[in-house]
Amino acid sequence: MAEQQPDAKDRQLDAHRVDISDSALTTQQGVRVDHTDDSLTAGSRGPTLLEDFHAREKITHFDHERIPERVVHARGAGAYGFFEAYDDGLADYTTAEFLTSGERIPVFVRFSTVAGSRGSADTVRDVRGFATKFYTRQGNYDLVGNNMPVFFIQDGIKFPDFVHAVKPEPPNEIPQAQSAHDTFWDFVSLQPESLHMVLWLMSDRALPRSYRMMQGFGVHTFRLVNAEGKGTFVKFHWKPGLGTHSLVWDECQKVAGKDPDFNRRDLWDAIEAGQFPEWELGVQLVDEADEHSFDFDLLDPTKIIPEEQVPVRPVGRMVLDRNPENFFAETEQIAFHTANVVPGIDFTNDPLLQARNFSYLDTQLIRLGGPNFSQLPVNRPVAQVHHNQRDGYGQHEIHKGQTSYFKNSLGGGCPAIADADTFRHYTEAVSGKKIRERSPSFQDYYSQATLFWNSMSEVEQEHIVAAFRFELGKVVDKDVRARTVTELNHVDHDLAVRVAKGVGVPEPAKAAEKNHGRTSPALSQLTAPVEGIATRRIAVLIADGVDASGVRKLTDALTAEGAMVELLAPADGEVSAGSGDPLTADRQLNTMASVLYDAVVVPCGPKSVEALSEDGYAVHFVTEAYKHAKAIAASGSGLTLLRRAGIETRLAEDEKVVVDNGVVSTTAAADTLPDDFVSAFIAEAGKHRAWQRRTDSVPA
Repeated sequence: MAEQQPDAKDRQLDAHRVDISDSALTTQQGVRVDHTDDSLTAGSRGPTLLEDFHAREKITHFDHERIPERVVHARGAGAYGFFEAYDDGLADYTTAEFLTSGERIPVFVRFSTVAGSRGSADTVRDVRGFATKFYTRQGNYDLVGNNMPVFFIQDGIKFPDFVHAVKPEPPNEIPQAQSAHDTFWDFVSLQPESLHMVLWLMSDRALPRSYRMMQGFGVHTFRLVNAEGKGTFVKFHWKPGLGTHSLVWDECQKVAGKDPDFNRRDLWDAIEAGQFPEWELGVQLVDEADEHSFDFDLLDPTKIIPEEQVPVRPVGRMVLDRNPENFFAETEQIAFHTANVVPGIDFTNDPLLQARNFSYLDTQLIRLGGPNFSQLPVNRPVAQVHHNQRDGYGQHEIHKGQTSYFKNSLGGGCPAIADADTFRHYTEAVSGKKIRERSPSFQDYYSQATLFWNSMSEVEQEHIVAAFRFELGKVVDKDVRARTVTELNHVDHDLAVRVAKGVGVPEPAKAAEKNHGRTSPALSQLTAPVEGIATRRIAVLIADGVDASGVRKLTDALTAEGAMVELLAPADGEVSAGSGDPLTADRQLNTMASVLYDAVVVPCGPKSVEALSEDGYAVHFVTEAYKHAKAIAASGSGLTLLRRAGIETRLAEDEKVVVDNGVVSTTAAADTLPDDFVSAFIAEAGKHRAWQRRTDSVPA
């Protein structure tokens, strides 16, 4: 077997890359052009002539440059990388080589929001798509998942209804990329199967800090098949190396205005900087004999398998290390399909998965213009492709020979039926009457929603309650609000009461169901957070007269830990120093905002701090970072700006370092700046947020 190189896909793309450096302008027919600024006219002020083929070609192509955007997952970002299995530990379960060989397999991953259009913002409250295309020797395998392990509906026949409900409302196409409107909540309040997913949507999982800090899930139960044809149920999990972290809702709304490309830019910049994001692929395996041993149905896509019942087994890692060279050609034209499977992976009878297996192929046909979209460079397998499909829009191949059918003798019987390494559907006995009926095993709508709620930390529960209040507060119809609260009462009475108090509907009486009290610690992002400042963005506020020596000491230490540090000043250019050599501002302060950073530093320098304290934007920058529970550090006179910003926490009174509610301070500066000041700030910033900080009264 020929070894598959890590750059097999990259090498394949070389044939399609076009370098325009040192080139001359031509038409699409290769005719050189010496003038492209004026149309051909009869005289300098006369009518444009129809024979101007260059203008006609240029304008006609422009008129056809746009293709239909995806109905869902329209806004996205992607990158190339590789996957490698840890060992052959899954060989007993599957013949899928990429899960057992240990070779590096090229991949392309596309992250996306779901509800919004291509032009919507990144930081909306939404599910995030997490779709991975593995370019394997056995063919392309697509793991088309989300950052949440369940979905809103159990059967794909309801997918058009759900999407119509969450999309902008027909009379005015408002609101964009939001679930906070009447039709969405009308739908889910009448569909109790949606409730578990709605809890996830109202949680911090819907507000990822970064695609690089986001889990991924295959959602459905799939089936691994081994060489003997034995099947094993499997659920797929992606776990980010940087940990799972989120923004807060107020921050999300502000980021959408300050930088609507926040998550896109974050992924691109990290890869360009060589800070390659990494995920670990894990599986939950269930023997077919145990299919009915759970209190839920494995085929129900609104249910998880709690990790405490079936632990996630790590099987490999994925690293994204190369950005696309052309967004449209690669990220926009890539086509994922849940039915793109390889030998050793098969489907189950999950009714939502079955519908996706039909729908994804169908949508690519209209979006990409015909049946030959798999020939687009980004979609081409690295495996050899031979079949009898011919012609159609966008046919790139020049098929030689007389035959395009099977069986044939005139073509030597080729392409011949393979006798090894083929895909064979899992052998399964199927029987039953033709009916439209949901299995009774799918009809537990509330217990896992309760499990999710019970598993949240106090601060995560507060965020969920606030999210329900915000979303339902945007709903005009009071009956829809009340009906939603009634549904929440089946999940947890306290949750329903807290939401009702905020949305102006009567508090419900206790439901007949009691909270079962069970938890799954793995569901909380705060159970075992990954700490550290690698790739975190840290803002240092400076002005003329700043303590440059102290700034350099701090930034050198932060950079050594992998943080991305930026110096923000009232104006671009050189910033004079109160001590040490001058600094150069990376960005003008008022072009940025605290919501674009993970932590903030205010260094010493009386003149610098005086200027910043008189700058309302700088004061607000610090206040807002404090409100959003971010780590803040101040040294020397920098403490003055913290007090000016209204930070109500204990600050240092001498050179001894004080750490309180994520705020690190010392009166020392320059050469006397203590090492433990730097280490304390690194530790606090590495915690992501100081969730114990109470900031409801902070005016930002």
